[in-house]
Amino acid sequence: MGFALWIDADNGLAWAQGTHEYRPLGAAVISFTDQFRPRDFRQARHCPSNLADHAFVRFFGSLEEVNVYLRSESQPKTRVTPAHLR
Repeated sequence: MGFALWIDADNGLAWAQGTHEYRPLGAAVISFTDQFRPRDFRQARHCPSNLADHAFVRFFGSLEEVNVYLRSESQPKTRVTPAHLR
């Protein structure tokens, strides 16, 4: 299981998408001052397409790594979303 993270700084939101190959976890959205929990994810939810341009942070190996990143970073470094996630 892996997680892709986007930061929507304009709206104060963090989006995460589970990237498991055979059982998609879906996406979750929270305030970027909060923490992700497994129950936040919905298979029917997808990250907004407007985040594809310079809002992608990076991939993480676990949800805990995402949460540690959210707790520790004050200014996230973002980039264009990789093509396979669009």
